[in-house]
This record gives sequence, C-alpha cells and structure tokens, in this order.
Amino acid sequence: MKAFVFILLFVGSTFFVSKAQTQPSTATTDTTFKELIGKYTFPDGSAVEKVEVILDSTGLSMTSDVGTSVLQQLGKDSFALVSFQGVVVFKRDENNKIKAVIIDAMGYHLEGKKEEVAVVSGPSV
Repeated sequence: MKAFVFILLFVGSTFFVSKAQTQPSTATTDTTFKELIGKYTFPDGSAVEKVEVILDSTGLSMTSDVGTSVLQQLGKDSFALVSFQGVVVFKRDENNKIKAVIIDAMGYHLEGKKEEVAVVSGPSV
C-alpha cells in the first residue's frame, strides 16, 4: 500500500513539475501584451478604418467594424487572427516601441499605425 501511495505521489508531482516548466509566465506575457493594446488606424479606402487591440480575462483580441477575433500568439510580435484565418504582425520602431500593425487576412493586406495616447498631466503646484 505504501508503495502504491508513493508511486501515485511521484507521478502526480512529476505531472505538476512538467506543467510548471512548459507554461509561460503570465506576468511576462501580460507585460508583453500590454505593449500591443491600443487603437490602430488604417489609410482611407482600407477594408477597415480602425482596429482596437484589447486584453481581457480571455486573452488578447482584436476588434473592428467587421468583427472581433482572438489573437493566438505565434511568435514575439506575431499572432494568428483566429476568426478571420489571418496573421497579425506588430512592428516596432528603433526604440523597440510598437508603432504599427500589419494584418494579412482573407485576401487583404492592411498596414495601420498605432495611435499615440495623449498623456494628461496634473496641475502644477
């Protein structure tokens, strides 16, 4: 009986240790994803005018006038656009800051710029 309990504990702990090693750190993932959050504007005449990248409890997603899709990470800055059978790649500038997004989905190639967020400062004292 003791051997059975020992084997059960050993197998169970091995399973949990292997899971811990294969799952990415959510703190690192959330920090990386937060860089991508924002609104992206496309040139006039594009299939969509704007998209917004959001992060919620289900993960990263992209929403626009044509619909919403979950973004499934493929690489550091590349994602599968699940609902539209496409690929999304975020582009960085020389300071490693996200500046644009490229979407290739359903026969469309779209390139949009990230909108800058205005920083509001408080009153001077």
